[in-house]
Order: sequence, then C-alpha cells, then structure tokens
Amino acid sequence: MATPLSADALVTALRNEGVTVVEHPGWRTHNRAGHGPWGPVNGVVIHHTVTRGTDSSVAMCWDGYDDLPGPLCHGVVDKTGTVHLVGNGRANHAGRGDSDVLNAVIAEDYNQTPPQPTENDTDGNARFYGFECINLGDGNDPWPAEQLDAIERIAAAICRAHGWTAKSVIGHKEWTNTKIDPSFGMPDMRARITHRLGAKPEGTADTKPTTNADGAVSAVSVAHLREAARRDPRAAQGHTTYETEVEYVEHALIAEGLLDATWGDGSFGTKTITAYAAWQRRLGYTGRDADGIPGRKSLTALGRRYDFDVTD
Repeated sequence: MATPLSADALVTALRNEGVTVVEHPGWRTHNRAGHGPWGPVNGVVIHHTVTRGTDSSVAMCWDGYDDLPGPLCHGVVDKTGTVHLVGNGRANHAGRGDSDVLNAVIAEDYNQTPPQPTENDTDGNARFYGFECINLGDGNDPWPAEQLDAIERIAAAICRAHGWTAKSVIGHKEWTNTKIDPSFGMPDMRARITHRLGAKPEGTADTKPTTNADGAVSAVSVAHLREAARRDPRAAQGHTTYETEVEYVEHALIAEGLLDATWGDGSFGTKTITAYAAWQRRLGYTGRDADGIPGRKSLTALGRRYDFDVTD
C-alpha cells in the first residue's frame, strides 16, 4: 500500500520516464472527493475508451456522463502516445471489482495473470490509478507502437515511484468480469514494463548510452551495433558487446512488437537478429538487405521513432 503521488510528483515521474504530458487546466483539483476514499493506492488499471478522436475522448473522460460523472480516469493516452492529464485524486474508472484480484496485486503474487475475477465486492476507484487509452476496442482499431510505448512508460513511471513491480499493473478486464478492456494482452504489456523497470528512468543521469553536444538526446553507434550483431550470436550464452547500446535498440524492437521482452538482455543474439531483420523488412528491405545486421538507414528510422540519434 502507498500514499497517492502528489500532482507534481506524478508529472515528474511521467516526464522522467520519457512520457509526453499535456496538463489540462484544472486537472490537479478535478476529482470525486467526497464520494469515497482515495488511497492507499495499490496499482494501475489500463482501459480503452471505445471512442475515436483525441479532443472528444479527452472531453468525455473529463466530463463523464449523467450517471457517471468525471473524471473517468487520471490520464487519457492518445494515438500518438501523449498522455492528457484530466484528474488527480479519486476518479470514476475502475468501479467495483474482485477482492481476490486486489490481494494478488498487493502481494504481487501471481504468474502470468491475476486470479479470474468472479465477485465485484471491492471499490477499485479508491485503490488504483486509471488511464484510458483511445481505441474502439473492436479488434480492428490498431494500437500504434507510440501508444503502446506510452502505456508502458506511464505504468513503469508509477511503479518506479512506488517501488512496485509490473504485477501492480492490470487491465480493467482483469479487475472485473463485467469489462473487456483493454483489447491487447496484459501479460505482454507487463513483460514490457518489467523490462523497462530494469533500467533507470530516462530523465536520470547515465540512462542513455551517449548524448549529443547538449546532452539532451541519446545516440547509438552503427559500428558498435554491427559488431555486436556479428559477434554475439557466435559467442557463449549471455555474451554482450556494447550492452547498453544493444539494450536500447532491443527495447525499441520490443516496443515494435518484433522481439519478446525476455530477449531484451543486451546481447545481440539470434533472437535480436531475427527481430531486427523483421524491422528491416517492415521498412521494405529484402534479401541480404534484411539480414538482421543494422545499417545506418534502418537504425536511423528506428531511432527516429524511439528518440535516439545514430552515429558512425
């Protein structure tokens, strides 16, 4: 259990984790105070909105409905990966769920998924941060890589601030048997969050492998990545070459859905080779141009999406 983060602490944690934040006027005092407790907090619940469009979705989550007043979450994650902060304190997002799920989250004691919810006997609005993600939830509306990356970063930021593991992050569908959101798999998202929590937040010193002249943007070397991709697959299990730079690229491949989070280990082994080859094919390369060995153009394209520069 933990005391809820202050508004300033939440914004700082999110920005330190590399999240783009929009603070909507009045969000710091927008809540459901007087309609139940807020805290102690135990985790994060992820939702989807069943809406299109950023402005209308943010307005809905701010205002709520006649029978369910806003805020309906603490932040809205749009398709570009920007989080729009709309509430601070108790919010009408989780509703009632299963006490067995809450106990498993508090203990962080379950395998791939928490216990199946069967009873709605516990007030989740008091115990969870909530983030609504703009998606129709119909299985056809895509989840852009930028949006999934932001969800990962948001959850990791809050877990890091409270000293939690990724097992403190659940989907609404894992909290109650009356909901189906979000429409992506939470075990995979928890794996991504676990991987991210293994690194320092991006806003702290030495998080990124190298920086440019003003120290603001990280960079990886084409030569270093090519050497790692040629050396690591033939080396003994667990061997790493330029480990920090490789991990940075592996994280980008994980965010793209091309590499399982298990293999984000700093070794440019066969799994990373295969994932990078898939990235090259996604860019339109074929044959020997999609061999899994990084080149400047493919690496630059990846860096453009995940905020790192590429050097020789």
